[in-house]
Amino acid sequence: MNERPFARVIGMLQAAGLRPTRQRIALARLLFDRSDRHATAEELHAEADEARVPVSLATVYNTLHQFTEAGLLREVVVAPGRSYFDTNTREHHHFFYENSGRIEDIPGDAVSVSALPQLPPGHRLARIDVVVRLAKDAPEKLD
Repeated sequence: MNERPFARVIGMLQAAGLRPTRQRIALARLLFDRSDRHATAEELHAEADEARVPVSLATVYNTLHQFTEAGLLREVVVAPGRSYFDTNTREHHHFFYENSGRIEDIPGDAVSVSALPQLPPGHRLARIDVVVRLAKDAPEKLD
């Protein structure tokens, strides 16, 4: 039996408690129909535009934050006002290449934290996110 078009992303949205609107389905397909990836709102908006999906940048931002709150994405903040949205929600960390803006996964077991401060009363540790920032010693040569 053939699966309905978009059934996987519709099921994913419904399982996360999100109504599968046309725009959410379109953005979810752009995000999740490939292997794990990192995307900024601006990159996703450009992809949507290229795919002729009529959606504003504000809607892309809102949808990414809704997907993050629903547990479908992880937000990786690399600088104030600069975030990547990661489709890999398993425990892991990131390399951030400051010169190029590229971001890459580090397996969760490749980083260990030996000590943490005492947590404030009434709080529990949700997770630890490590972003290892990399810079080249010399500028990249352009051919």
